[in-house]
Amino acid sequence: MSKHYDSIIIGGGHNGLACAAYLAKAGRKVLVLERRHVLGGAAVSEQVYPGFTYSVCSYVVSLLRPQIIRDLELPKHGLEILPLECSFAPAHEGPGLVRWPCADTTRREIARYSAQDADRYPEFGREMAKMARFLKPIIDNPAPDPTSLRPKAWRHMLKLARPFKNIDERKLHDFMKMMTMSSVDFLDEWFESDILKAPMAVSGIIGTYLGVRSPGTAYVLLHHYMGEIDGAMRAWGLSKGGTGQISMAIARAAESYGVEIRTETSVERVLMRGDEAYGVVLEGGDELHAKTVVSSLEPRLTFFGLVGRKALPEDFCDELDRYRLRGSSGKVNLALDSLPEFKCRPGDGLHMRGDIAIAPSIAYLEKAYDQAKYGQFSERPYINIVIPSLTDPSVAPPGKHVMSCFVQYAPYHLAEGPEAWPSKREAFGDAVVDTLEEFAPGLKDRILHRQVLTPWDMEKDFGLTEGNIFHGELSLEQLAFLRPVAGWAHYRTPIQKLWMCGSGTHPGGGVMGAPGWLAAQTMLKERAV
Repeated sequence: MSKHYDSIIIGGGHNGLACAAYLAKAGRKVLVLERRHVLGGAAVSEQVYPGFTYSVCSYVVSLLRPQIIRDLELPKHGLEILPLECSFAPAHEGPGLVRWPCADTTRREIARYSAQDADRYPEFGREMAKMARFLKPIIDNPAPDPTSLRPKAWRHMLKLARPFKNIDERKLHDFMKMMTMSSVDFLDEWFESDILKAPMAVSGIIGTYLGVRSPGTAYVLLHHYMGEIDGAMRAWGLSKGGTGQISMAIARAAESYGVEIRTETSVERVLMRGDEAYGVVLEGGDELHAKTVVSSLEPRLTFFGLVGRKALPEDFCDELDRYRLRGSSGKVNLALDSLPEFKCRPGDGLHMRGDIAIAPSIAYLEKAYDQAKYGQFSERPYINIVIPSLTDPSVAPPGKHVMSCFVQYAPYHLAEGPEAWPSKREAFGDAVVDTLEEFAPGLKDRILHRQVLTPWDMEKDFGLTEGNIFHGELSLEQLAFLRPVAGWAHYRTPIQKLWMCGSGTHPGGGVMGAPGWLAAQTMLKERAV
């Protein structure tokens, strides 16, 4: 006889685990099913090469919601965040630019290139923090629904609009412009030096198939300013032991509330009775039944893969077909025999212990995007690097290091088609290493092992359709009450008793846990489980 649950969660990524933990904490009987041998989804750590722990996909943390950390007592379950305090932008000529933890030191550093920018940089940080605080209630609550005529929906909208009540006219104009401008155009209104603007602008293209001059990227830049660690806004960090330890801490919290977790258990389809879900069919044919089914998978994979078009309204399918994924990034993880040196600023130092952006100019970034537009990976890409072993020695043997490289652009849709990626994987990895070698000569000789992940690999191995790391682009028409489909943006679906809790729902992607948390809260509030 089939064991019966209150909820079955499909996918053991951090959002699925967070949803499970909150439901179980409220007394529900919950089962999590994960296809892979390890939990975490894209927030996962693995020893791909003996002795070296890679944060295989996601590699930094800042958006993880503080309330989730508190509610689930994640430090008690092993979560420890180590702050990244510097941002280093190497250059071909001169010493490059470092934004240090000390404001005065940063001011002097920027003043080498522009006294005006040095004066304006602290003010810019304060203004961005204010705008991020205006948006914070929106990402910490279910999305507002401006199309609803229900008094409850309007009360919710008025509550979310409260922070804007006392905003002055200039700040409101800045906020509205950010929603539509490119990250470069927005930064041009503040700064003049390319060496400062370029590494700042790239926050606007993470997880998008857009360039730094593309409209709408200023919002994505703001999205990444909403991070906080221990109450410090715009703070970034590393999870000790790798990003997968975030997922594992949530999993341990979930198990402490009674959640059952199964790995190496692949779901073939959602069980349906009419237009109502009542369980899942596993690969191999076994059935598991539940009052509700919750998918943390990407929306198209959920609906077209596990439900099927025939069971869904035609207009819903049409909208989902238009939902943009368009993965544009890859990942290269390196095991190093010794610490590399950047020729513009040689030696070890604090500048090596933050994030390192290969983004020497706006023109460099646009040229990288130009290749992607025509279905080619960038031969000289934007690369964001961290060397976690400097901050967390547990991820590498003594004297050895891990280098984690996030790369744009690597378009899923190559000119020859996505199926060409396996034959181009090593050439892509070579392009990344060759680019790094220009800034850090001798790096190639230090490499003990290289793991190259293309968008095609991310789709096949991690279920990220088209390799999109956010389960869908963070563009205006795919945010809030429009994510993933207008009318179905509150974790509900056209299939009764089937819910969504992944990054393809509000408030979107990144290692934040908010979609899982808010989905569980919505289900409990509506007594759906």
